[in-house]
Amino acid sequence: MGISGRRNQEIYDLVGIGFGPSNLSLAIALEEHGASAPEHPVTSHFFERQPEFGWHRNMLLPSTTMQISFLKDLATFRNPMSRFSFISYLHASNRLVQFVNNQDFYPTRQEFHQYLEWAAASLNDQVTYGAEVTSIRPLTGDGDGTPDLLEIEVRGSDGTTEVVTARNVAVSTGLVPRLPEGVTSGERVWHSSEFLSRFRAQAPDDLKHVAVVGAGQSAAEITRFLHDELPHAQVSAVIPSYGYSVADDTPFANQVFDPGAVDEYYFGTERAQDAFWRYHRNTNYAVVDADVIRALYQRAYDEQVRGSRRLHFRNLTRVDQVEQLGSAARVVLRSLLDDRTEELAVDALVFATGYDGLDPARLLGDFDGHFQRDAAGRHRMERDYRLVPASGLTCGVYLQGGTEHSHGLSSSLLSNIAVRSGEIADSIVLRRTERELDRTRPMGAASSTV
Repeated sequence: MGISGRRNQEIYDLVGIGFGPSNLSLAIALEEHGASAPEHPVTSHFFERQPEFGWHRNMLLPSTTMQISFLKDLATFRNPMSRFSFISYLHASNRLVQFVNNQDFYPTRQEFHQYLEWAAASLNDQVTYGAEVTSIRPLTGDGDGTPDLLEIEVRGSDGTTEVVTARNVAVSTGLVPRLPEGVTSGERVWHSSEFLSRFRAQAPDDLKHVAVVGAGQSAAEITRFLHDELPHAQVSAVIPSYGYSVADDTPFANQVFDPGAVDEYYFGTERAQDAFWRYHRNTNYAVVDADVIRALYQRAYDEQVRGSRRLHFRNLTRVDQVEQLGSAARVVLRSLLDDRTEELAVDALVFATGYDGLDPARLLGDFDGHFQRDAAGRHRMERDYRLVPASGLTCGVYLQGGTEHSHGLSSSLLSNIAVRSGEIADSIVLRRTERELDRTRPMGAASSTV
């Protein structure tokens, strides 16, 4: 669909910004609401800056598996009968029997990505790819001057712009790759988010010494991949901790990702919220699955037995300086054990150093002043993932991501994606119903406070 001018013919109930798994799940929840209430469906459209659907394509390494059960898909926890479940995908792909025979709750990342692509393809008419939302601004209606609609400016891949109007937006623009201060990616310095495309652009024989920085799952997986794919190369793992730490995926710990845990966190005391993070960060942050840790340790041990080491773990070590030198990079490492420095010349330096959330203020601009922030400068959030307005706004800005401070550990993860999207869909439907009731209520009658 080309982008040009203003789309006057429709005011959407929702415009979704980004079409990764979170907003894909939201589109499914709205689709299924429309199936149950065809006389009054929620109207929506989504805009995605990528030219096609894609989710962490550069980390689809061979044989890497999901860290969550296949049942934590786009819909099952909200609607076990959904035609968009992972089970439905397996049935449509004629692989259900084989998957069951495999006796594994954790599909490969490649297969789960194929599932997401399959689901997204069913909703192609609801999304415009190659379209980036550049701003959101309020549009005052005919009432008391309070903004009740939003104008969303969208720029297409051809540079043309379009303005669409909506009552609500759902912001799901993903995460921003994090690099150490002063470091920029380039031909020989990569972030994990671009790993496979960068790796494939190199001649394998040119990669004689590679280094991976980080202590989490992505760092460990990339280290294993490089060691296996480059049998001639020296591979250095630069780890800020004393080796990799295991991810706690035991049943009680996993309860922090349950839908009910969101209520416990959101309505909990500050002391309770602090306890969630203090005791359970090791379920997701800077930790590695046990099988990956054992696989790496086994490789290192086998090399010791053979007397030929090329896999090196530099524990309690941080990067001090990085310099790109054409076909190589120079990195200065500092040991936290004795404060000594070591200089390495590498053909590729990979930073698996995580991501930062995208502050929606970039999109909201001056409109951001209409929403409350807490003492730490973070957006205040309603339980339904909606920004708390500082005035009587009736339009809504929902966030899918960047709400860990208000909703806890699972707020941006796949674990709770189906339920979260269902809660947002329910909120949009409820608030629309309340607005319609307010319109038909006789003058002077009490109005809704949603």
